[in-house]
Amino acid sequence: MSSANGANPLRWDCEKRGCFNKKKRPKIEMFADCLPGRCAFSDIDAIAEVNGNFLIQEWKGGGGLPTGQRIMFERMTSSSPVCVFVVEGNAESMTVTHMTRIWRGVIHAREPSSMESLRGRIAAWAKWAGRSP
Repeated sequence: MSSANGANPLRWDCEKRGCFNKKKRPKIEMFADCLPGRCAFSDIDAIAEVNGNFLIQEWKGGGGLPTGQRIMFERMTSSSPVCVFVVEGNAESMTVTHMTRIWRGVIHAREPSSMESLRGRIAAWAKWAGRSP
């Protein structure tokens, strides 16, 4: 992997400090009764902004997006400069098997992918976003 100009490595050592998810992730289920119906907060795995455009990565181990998340991403991308890459793979080993792009409210076809391909798509998005205010 190449060195990055905006690297932000996770500086948490689970061996020394305990499980990051237990110690640092908010317990969003505490807010379940604050929202109407079956609406719930969703976590986002990664987000970046370039020139007012946003790229979200949502990693899944397989099985696709839950209905609520799918609806949220469709609506979010149809009403704002947001693109979502739904990445299927293994976040622990950082292997990628498939990717789906959600853009302008449309869920595009799921396609085979790899880490190299995903990195290329992110770089292409960043290049596009840099010249698209």
